[in-house]
Amino acid sequence: MKIFCSRANPTTGSVEWVEEDEHYDYHQEIARSSYADMLHDKDRVFKPMADAAVKIVEENGFSDKIKVINKHSTEVTVGPEGDMPCRANILVTELFDTELIGEGALPSYEHAHRHLVEENCEAVPHRATIYAQLVESRRMWSWNKLFPIRVQTSLGEQVIIPPVDLERCPGAPSVCDIQLNQVSPAEFTVLSDVLPIFSVDFSKQVSSSAACHSRQFEPLASGRAQVVLSWWDIEMDPEGKIKCTMAPFWAHSDPEEMQWRDHWMQCVYFLPQEEPVVQGSALCLVAHHDDYCIWYSLQRTSPENERVLEMRPVCDCQAHLLWNRPRFGEINDQDRTDRYVQALRTVLKPDSVCLCVSDGSLMSMLAHHLGAEQVFTIESSAASHKLMRKIFKVNHLEDKINIIEKRPELLTNEDLQGRKISLLLGEPFFTTSLLPWHNLYFWYVRTAVDQHLGPGAVVMPQAASLHAVVVEFRDLWRIRSPCGDCEGFDVHIMDDMIKRALDFRESREAEPHPLWEYPCRSLSEPWQILAFDFQQLVPLQPLHAEGTVELRRPGHSHATVLWMKYHLTSECMLSTGLLEPVDPEGACCWNPHCKQAVYFFSPAPDPRVPLGGPQTVSYVVEFHPDTGDIAMEFRLEDTN
Repeated sequence: MKIFCSRANPTTGSVEWVEEDEHYDYHQEIARSSYADMLHDKDRVFKPMADAAVKIVEENGFSDKIKVINKHSTEVTVGPEGDMPCRANILVTELFDTELIGEGALPSYEHAHRHLVEENCEAVPHRATIYAQLVESRRMWSWNKLFPIRVQTSLGEQVIIPPVDLERCPGAPSVCDIQLNQVSPAEFTVLSDVLPIFSVDFSKQVSSSAACHSRQFEPLASGRAQVVLSWWDIEMDPEGKIKCTMAPFWAHSDPEEMQWRDHWMQCVYFLPQEEPVVQGSALCLVAHHDDYCIWYSLQRTSPENERVLEMRPVCDCQAHLLWNRPRFGEINDQDRTDRYVQALRTVLKPDSVCLCVSDGSLMSMLAHHLGAEQVFTIESSAASHKLMRKIFKVNHLEDKINIIEKRPELLTNEDLQGRKISLLLGEPFFTTSLLPWHNLYFWYVRTAVDQHLGPGAVVMPQAASLHAVVVEFRDLWRIRSPCGDCEGFDVHIMDDMIKRALDFRESREAEPHPLWEYPCRSLSEPWQILAFDFQQLVPLQPLHAEGTVELRRPGHSHATVLWMKYHLTSECMLSTGLLEPVDPEGACCWNPHCKQAVYFFSPAPDPRVPLGGPQTVSYVVEFHPDTGDIAMEFRLEDTN
């Protein structure tokens, strides 16, 4: 049976109805879930999904010992006619996320102790402890605040400043979870020791009520307190002999034996405001939490002050609703801004009439400061319209830049005050984009507004190109690698289910990953696949490319990575992928503000298996202008 699903197309901006298999959502969830990563985690307590669990129990000969109840724990009944005949005396769970409590661990444990287990039960895991470390980090702080942006003009330096409410805003309420081990220690200054913040004993009654926990400390150095790095560990047994820790390498008891994980990482929390701290002058770091979230504040210590539970931070400036954290970092990248300024200088003229098309972009301000006669900017959403109006106002540009709040294809001559556009600008950046080529929406916008462009109008960027490289991952391959055996249990049924899910169309497509967090080596030289000419309208016919790429370095070919390059002018280019040429050993330097597209080979080669002979990768890639989709297939082939 087929079903119709609506889908917003990020490339064309349209909403489409497509026919899918009735199990489409189910298979997508499995294919994208990284269950294999969890199975490969040797420290982890693993509970498989119920529908696979029954078969796994049968295959391993435990049908008479294990009963699978396919319900949420809060729906389980106890009694002679219930799901369980009596309360349990051992509670085995895995309810944790990177933040520990973000998947509802506290209310689930609270319910289990009240309704499902005996009073003196034992829990596995037995206890969890959350740790935190206060740091100063310009890089991480740039993910949360808008810095002043400097623009060199013929009249001297102009500075774009953020609105006061953006500076005061506590930021997005959600945790920033990253592979903290990939952040260089040179990019932050440690201001405190690692502090145990609070523990939860899972063998006792657990409360999901809001609470706060304070830890006094003396700063190790003077600086500006900005960011709290946090992680947790769990003790499996009451004696604490069996531990599983998420600590980054500098806080790990045995860095050489660290278990890589993608399902559990580390947390970055932003203080509501940066605060000066003085070495040796005592402070209190306070962790606040409700039933699902944790947040931090810094308080000056004094005996008469009691700890007060602060409200969970919520963005009230609009910027954190419009810009995600990588986008904040991108906007704050002064080198990137300088490159746009360099490109704009070559195309702007004193009589230029500019139209800027990107979501929440500062390009219109750059164009104005560099001397454009008139500047229009399209902001399709109410949130981005409100934010940009505030930024323009605080920079005294509210009467200099015209904001048009509508979709580009609805633009009229009246919106442009009867003027023809001589310079169409884009970064391009759109909040709906997930994969690198989704920002080709700019090309569709350029086509839609073509009637408003004057003779000889310039489009910047003038072109884009799709690039690729074949890589060997140090660790990311684990999310797609079959497990086979997990602690003596045959779980090939789970492997088979994931493999079947990966046979579905979208599961064979590339998926976005921020590769600065996932080290890899290139096995091929990077190559260009497709080119897109923004000086021309979107073509009616597909763009097609196919070929074969020889692998130049030995290694396990895990995936093809794809990204876009934007050619602002013939002399100025920006890459959303590789930032530098690959070195002789294959080391890759990825753009830290962008997610790259990863097309995994199936089945994933296992680095624990010896290398075979020489290999090549054949590919077929096609851009379909009617849908904006890029269809692709990469095949790994032995050359023997």
